[in-house]
Amino acid sequence: MKRVLLVLFMASAFMGAISQENGGITDDMLRQIRNSQKRSVADKAIFNAMASNPIDKIAVNYSNQKALDTSFNIETKKQSITNQNKSGRCWLFSGMNVLRSMYAQRTDSMEIEFSHDYLFFWDQFEKANLFLQGVIDCAKKPMDDTRVQFFFKNPINDGGTFCGVADLTEKYGLVPKDIMPDTYSAENTSKMSRLICSKLREQGLALREMVKNGKKKSEINNEKTKMLGVIYHLLTMAFGEPPTTFTYALKNSKGKTVVEAKEYTPQSFYKETIGEPLNGSFIMVMNDPRREYHKTYEVEYDRHTYDGHNWKYLNLPMEDIEEMAIASLKDGRKMYSSYDVAKQLDNTRGYCDTENYDYESLLGTTFPMTKAQRISTFDSGSTHAMTLTAVNLDSQGKPDRWKVENSWGATSGHKGYLIMSNRWLEEYMFRLVVDKKYVPAKLLEEFNQKPVMVMPEDPLFSNEDL
Repeated sequence: MKRVLLVLFMASAFMGAISQENGGITDDMLRQIRNSQKRSVADKAIFNAMASNPIDKIAVNYSNQKALDTSFNIETKKQSITNQNKSGRCWLFSGMNVLRSMYAQRTDSMEIEFSHDYLFFWDQFEKANLFLQGVIDCAKKPMDDTRVQFFFKNPINDGGTFCGVADLTEKYGLVPKDIMPDTYSAENTSKMSRLICSKLREQGLALREMVKNGKKKSEINNEKTKMLGVIYHLLTMAFGEPPTTFTYALKNSKGKTVVEAKEYTPQSFYKETIGEPLNGSFIMVMNDPRREYHKTYEVEYDRHTYDGHNWKYLNLPMEDIEEMAIASLKDGRKMYSSYDVAKQLDNTRGYCDTENYDYESLLGTTFPMTKAQRISTFDSGSTHAMTLTAVNLDSQGKPDRWKVENSWGATSGHKGYLIMSNRWLEEYMFRLVVDKKYVPAKLLEEFNQKPVMVMPEDPLFSNEDL
């Protein structure tokens, strides 16, 4: 009997060693882990608190709860707060916030809110074409090819960047929100998006089969056009039919008619309100400490239209980005910008600061990764676009806090805005779109250098601004 037990014990030890060698969790490892746990009265109290409360509620850093300074010595003109609701259209809302501020600044009295529903319709239609044509372009590659999988994984989505605003408005124009207001599906995009994605995947497989069978290019293009007709119909059911003409009167901030009602096309309305092309008027800059600064990069397939512009950016240290942002704000110009907004966000106060929550003391561990390490490991990235509207400079002329106009409604954050400490901005800001007039000549020259191509699977670009 003793011999049997000894054999069983040796076999168990041997199997445990094999398991550990293969990377599995063994009884010995569990024993070590359990023995390493140091339990205290404080641990029990923390567990009891965490068992019945949100972590952020009990991780609040009380020493950082002083009264929030909401004054700014450099601030652009206020405008009404918008609400993207349950959609990932923050890029569109931030972009249009910039456009309507440009219009208000140019006219000095007139205000308008553009239709997000209208431009989102064309965004989804163009992304459908981008998917279908991308599938055709890659049809001779196997299904497990990285680029083929990229297309089929997310045929369309509701995220984006400012280059989409520029390409879409120049191609399709603008209409007032009164003419084409948001529908339920525009404000709640997930269900319709899943249905359209499913249809597109089905269509994509059919196009691959046509290429495989040696069909002529003209036949494939004709079939793609028919497929887009189906997508167009689905979009009209979700968002309505985009107008080709409409009648509208331009009004001032008090609602008084300044320009009598007349007929417009979306393109003529764009020309009257914005007046000039967006493409070529701005540069996009990024703070990505993983990569060499003062180099230009371009993200393949990070665009909204097949014949549009990829996301091209100049990678810069934060101090350079801050200087351009300050110059723009001093001239009254708001800017599209994006952040990893969920990190250390106190939305009740509308305040973003690296010291809002003390997770380390609560959990008894540290979170020491740098910005570069967080990006590389998918721990942080550009997740949300907002409109940069204000900055406060200290006695040395250095920024100590910033303010952004958000698109989560007027009751969210600080009256629809978020206030950000400069230390938070430097850790969690990523993108900024700035008019070329505020960019130093040396940086403009760097922006025009031949870009290094970056793949869309890169951690910083795998998720667009939502």
